[in-house]
Amino acid sequence: MCNSTVGENGTVPEMRNTAYALVFGSVMVLGLPLNAVSLWILLRRHSLKSPNAVFMVNLAISDLLLVISLPMRVYFYATGTWPLSTTACIWITMLFRNNIRSSSIFITFISVDRLLAVVYPLKSRHLRTSSNAWRAVALIWLFVVVMNIPESVNFSRELIKHNESTCFEFRQRPHSSLKYFQPLLVFTMLAVNVVCTALVSWTLRRRLNDSARVHNKVNVMLIFALNLIMFTIFFLPVSLAVVFPILRPSLTSLLCLASVNCCFDPLLYYYSFDGFWKKQEEVDSSTARE
Repeated sequence: MCNSTVGENGTVPEMRNTAYALVFGSVMVLGLPLNAVSLWILLRRHSLKSPNAVFMVNLAISDLLLVISLPMRVYFYATGTWPLSTTACIWITMLFRNNIRSSSIFITFISVDRLLAVVYPLKSRHLRTSSNAWRAVALIWLFVVVMNIPESVNFSRELIKHNESTCFEFRQRPHSSLKYFQPLLVFTMLAVNVVCTALVSWTLRRRLNDSARVHNKVNVMLIFALNLIMFTIFFLPVSLAVVFPILRPSLTSLLCLASVNCCFDPLLYYYSFDGFWKKQEEVDSSTARE
């Protein structure tokens, strides 16, 4: 999954690995309480009665799964050693990949849900139900886990073949049919988010005369803007690095950057909106009136 310089001589590699450990450690320290509090508030105040709340809860769970995989990355880059088995390395690597994939899908579903609430508030009511959201969530997690099977098998074979005793410093050679999966998924989800942003922006622009709702419109567009930022900064660069060899030397740095997404979800997505502290029914009825 990534290429490190652990074990090389010189102060530059040592400083680089120390920086990696500090970044992953900071993400762990910030991401755990932020996402735990977000999950608690979502479960307590929103009660999973709307599709938006269902997708947000699973987004927080995805971020927490990423956070629990970070301690071993911190240990590895701080000490330069891997004390666990190959199986543990594979599991931790898959947790990292799953966060990028599941988060990108959940964020996209949140965008689609907001699109339906703003553009088709009445026609979409039979679609925007918590039961439909849970069906979608089950399919998403099943899809993500199933994709882990061939990747894990390939990763394990590569580690055994090259007699690797370390984890994150090993540069995996992904199978040709697998290495395009994540970039294709991220590009597809990004395209959906761009279309949703354009349609919602066009719809809200037609209602600018409703001055009483201007503040809510700004918040709605901020949601879509933040979603696009998540893709372009955190998800897309690391996905492209898997495909393009020119980016692979900086893959570990891009992985550090990608891990920061779990801190931005609660900070920039949840807490930036007053609706996060309200009952979800109030948020949806307010959006529908727009």
